[in-house]
Amino acid sequence: MGASASRGRPARVPPPEPEPEEALDLSQLPPELLLVVLSHVPPRTLLGCCRRVCRGWRALVDCQALWLLILARDHGVLLPLARSCLPPARDGRPSLLGRFCERRPIGRNLIRNPCGQEGLRKWMVQHGGDGWVVEGNRSTVPGAPSQTCFVSSFSWCRKKQVLDLEEEGLWPELLDSGKIEICVSDWWGARHDSGCMYRLLVQLLDANQTVLDKFSAMPVPIQQWNNNVCFQVTHVFSNIKMGVRFVSFEHWGQDTQFWAGHYGARVTNSSVVVRARLS
Repeated sequence: MGASASRGRPARVPPPEPEPEEALDLSQLPPELLLVVLSHVPPRTLLGCCRRVCRGWRALVDCQALWLLILARDHGVLLPLARSCLPPARDGRPSLLGRFCERRPIGRNLIRNPCGQEGLRKWMVQHGGDGWVVEGNRSTVPGAPSQTCFVSSFSWCRKKQVLDLEEEGLWPELLDSGKIEICVSDWWGARHDSGCMYRLLVQLLDANQTVLDKFSAMPVPIQQWNNNVCFQVTHVFSNIKMGVRFVSFEHWGQDTQFWAGHYGARVTNSSVVVRARLS
């Protein structure tokens, strides 16, 4: 007799396949409950994916109720500010709070590539002398996302970004409310063996790019043999005029020795931050 049957054991029967679980159809939930479920989805996914599922989901994603729920839970300190500046909701128009929650423009540096981590990307540049290059910092810059900097040359080098505040997630009623301020900062310095010159110009512009306010700085040049010194320039626009829609941020640098190569001002960790005036 075969060995498998000699001991009289019953043959093993495989366990039955488990019944496939029925997928939960979120569309069957009451709108009030679905709203709570959607409030736990990341804002980018809500706007990029969930809004396209069906008309019902689109209506929920476009309504203010969803975004007020998200703000109250994740950014409660900003909820009174957002509520006080919201225009009346208009049927068929996505809530302004959607982009506000996605982009999170309050408290975030709006300058792209502030330290040269991506080369010269995101900047409009004008090369003087041998032009801009990116190098490592010779002195540590506190709080910088990268210890790299843009280095200028023996003739004025210029670099600029223009920030669209509405594109960043703010809206006209909030910008004109008097409840925000715009804080700008820039770091500049020199290499030990060469002096340098530096200039900063920040302008607040209206929708037609007309200048409404500005701040400029041209500090005393750094002299040669300076121990790789660096400085921070800061300014706060606290009484913002009605109509500001753009921020133009530009700076210049060059060396004082007029040497070929890259011995000029070293700029880094540029920032434009919108803050709420909560007091």
